[in-house]
Amino acid sequence: MQTVQFMRNKSQRRSSIDPPEKNTTGISKVTAHRYHDFSAGIRLYNFKGKSSRLHGHNYRIHFYCNAPSNCSENLVDFSDIKKYLCNWLEENWDHRFLVWDKDPWASKLKAIDSEGTVIIQFNPTSENIAQYLLDIIGPQQLITSPLKLYKVVVQETVKCSAIAELRA
Repeated sequence: MQTVQFMRNKSQRRSSIDPPEKNTTGISKVTAHRYHDFSAGIRLYNFKGKSSRLHGHNYRIHFYCNAPSNCSENLVDFSDIKKYLCNWLEENWDHRFLVWDKDPWASKLKAIDSEGTVIIQFNPTSENIAQYLLDIIGPQQLITSPLKLYKVVVQETVKCSAIAELRA
């Protein structure tokens, strides 16, 4: 992957109309990144600590995609990431309560709020959410798209995040 150096003063910056410098190594990787914010409640089952209580987060999910290597013009239309991935989050998890199907409270929470409770097949840790979005939702949602999701970062706070990334 190429490293981008940031210039500190204006005299060192290239003009926006200058053509990009030619890659002489022959190896490069260009990716597209878009993030999406949503809010959800969770409870971590069998967890020792505050997160075993009913609570919520204002999540920021970062999606990293690339397109087929034969794309010569625009790599990715960023609205495609929104259309396929961000909209899925909005429709399925935003302002909902995510609860593991193994949690004994799952059926009780579903009975209290059937539309707002989403029963999922994993304990809703940030790590598990990242892995699920990468392994299940990404391929499912992008099946008709040239995009490929290869990395997901789930920020549950500004200081804490989990990363799931496909192995090279």
